[in-house]
Parts: sequence; C-alpha cells; structure tokens
Amino acid sequence: MLIQSLAQKTRLALMTVLATICGCALICGFTVWRCLSLVSEERQQIYVLDGDIPFLADRARLEANFLMEARAHIQLFHQYFFNLPPDNDYIKWTVGKAMYMADGTALKQKQALDENGFYSDIISSSAVCTIMCDSINFDEHERKFTYYGTQLIKRRTRDLKRSMVTTGYIESVPRTQNNPHGLMITGWRTIENKDLDY
Repeated sequence: MLIQSLAQKTRLALMTVLATICGCALICGFTVWRCLSLVSEERQQIYVLDGDIPFLADRARLEANFLMEARAHIQLFHQYFFNLPPDNDYIKWTVGKAMYMADGTALKQKQALDENGFYSDIISSSAVCTIMCDSINFDEHERKFTYYGTQLIKRRTRDLKRSMVTTGYIESVPRTQNNPHGLMITGWRTIENKDLDY
C-alpha cells in the first residue's frame, strides 16, 4: 500500500514537473516572439528629439507619396529645362540639372534647340523665358504623364506666350544629390508648342 502511494506521488510529482517545464517553455517562447515583434515594430519608427523630449515621426514610404513625388519631379524638370535668362552659364547649369532628371530623349531635344539657335537667340536678344505649370495628368498604372504649361518669352521688342504640352514616362532610379526624387523621365517629347494670343 505504501509502495503504491509512493508510486502515485512520484508519478504526480513527475507530471507536475513536466507540466511546469512545458508551461515555462510556452511562456518563454511567447515572450521571445513578442519581444522580437516589438523590436521589429520599433525599428519601423523614427523618433525626433526636441531637446530631451522624443517625438514619434511618421516615416512615409515611396509608394505612398509616389504621385506627389512624380508631379514634383516633372514640374522641377520643366522649370530647369525652360526657365532661361539671357545668361549662357546659367542656361548651361539649369539645362545640365535637367539632364540628371531625364534620359537621352531630353538630351536630343536640347541638342535640337541648340542647333536651331534657340539658346543663342535668348542670349543675343536678352530674352527671358519662363514656364508656368497649368496641370499635369499622370497615369499611375502606366506611369505616363502629360504636362500642360504656358511658356512666356519676354524680349525687348515684344513678348510671346506659347502653350507647351509634353509627354513621357516616369521610372524609379536610386536617389542622388542631383536627382533627389529618385525618378527618371523617359521617352520625353513635346506634343505642342504654339503661340497664343497675348
């Protein structure tokens, strides 16, 4: 009778120990998993210090802001390419900045304008060219855009107002100092560039 009682107590003690070990293993496993997921979540957050006080900053992904970044890139490219004072060094600088934002199709248009004497005409006539963005239509699925703008060419003798419509595509590239949006305009061409009544 004593031996049976001892065997039962031993079995009970063994089952208690095994249940405790299993429970501890489950609790430790859950704790480790939860800690790893919290660390992963914290790595996705950025804190900004204002003195000694940390503030949580929202980090936006490129996909979330792609439309806004694409429109800004397109508008900045057109400003660099078409806002031209009668200063040869400044023209070279701004058009050079525009070349970082587009592929060889922009270079071909620049060369065509150069061959037609557009840049030398600006300098010789002391003209000032500016472009104002009217609207940008952008198809996110195809990544195709159509830029509608108004170009104003102020000369000493007379002012010209022209409608400007261009089209092209947007591709993602690594961000650089010369291309802060990390986008590249490809297949860029001018659809319309005609005089308007002024």
